[in-house]
Amino acid sequence: MEFRHLRYFLALADELHYGRAAQRLSISQPPLSVAIQQLEASVGARLFDRDSKGVRLTPAGAAFRGSAQALIDRAEDACALARDVQAGEVGRLRVGFVGSTLFNGLSGWLKAFQAAHPKVEVVVVELNSQDQIDALLHDELDLGLVHTDRLPPALAAAPLYTEPFVACLPADHPLAAQPCIALPSLGEQPFILFSRKGSPDYHARIVDICRRHGFYPRLQHEGRHWLSVVSLVAQGLGVSIVPAAFQRAGLQGAVFRPLVGEVEASTVFAAWRRDADPALREALLATRPPTVAIHNAGDATQAPRHQQG
Repeated sequence: MEFRHLRYFLALADELHYGRAAQRLSISQPPLSVAIQQLEASVGARLFDRDSKGVRLTPAGAAFRGSAQALIDRAEDACALARDVQAGEVGRLRVGFVGSTLFNGLSGWLKAFQAAHPKVEVVVVELNSQDQIDALLHDELDLGLVHTDRLPPALAAAPLYTEPFVACLPADHPLAAQPCIALPSLGEQPFILFSRKGSPDYHARIVDICRRHGFYPRLQHEGRHWLSVVSLVAQGLGVSIVPAAFQRAGLQGAVFRPLVGEVEASTVFAAWRRDADPALREALLATRPPTVAIHNAGDATQAPRHQQG
């Protein structure tokens, strides 16, 4: 039995006329008659009676009709599901993110994706860059939003956007009264930085920014997440250099000031396994907002436009 036989059977069951059924199927009448005979032989029962009065379903044919329609419907549903999965319209997408993306349009991005792809289940989890890399390698994430593109060979990355670094100071710090901060003025201050273990590359990048401005930061505390760093600053335990997005975090006790001079920007990358199915990942990246502007406290400059990832 073939699905072709079922489609021919259902057309004839609807029309009860070989000529009209053949026309509906865009075939000639003889192949339809042969297909019905083949189907009846396969089923082991006569499905139609044909005499001078016309064509009628037999009791066996009437009983077979509902099951045949259900088989066709299930086959069509299976085909539609396969097409939807390939197109990134159905499935489960596990996304890791670093904290700065929460304040740089992540929630709006995910809402837009969910509205456009309601059949996709999106699971998000906040992890530092290194933990996301490990999760990607162990197939525990489908996409990571990380602060580094220095990845193992099994992973690939593309830049999503850049934003400036800003100085983060306790509100009562003497330098907090200044409209902008020259990095060398932080040289003698106790520093709070993102954990070296959580993102070795990002930690080294910030230390190198300080080194190029004439000092090594006096590391006092480390935070595993950026919000922890900002919280420690807000409690007066030191100063830091953080992505500008954290100006939107609304933590009392911390102030943010733009940095004077040329300072390397902070970049967020999308990362994924090279051998992973790209459909859902590409569908999510395709709905990414084109630009998110970051305004520095006390300053009107904007972050660079998003790069295409």
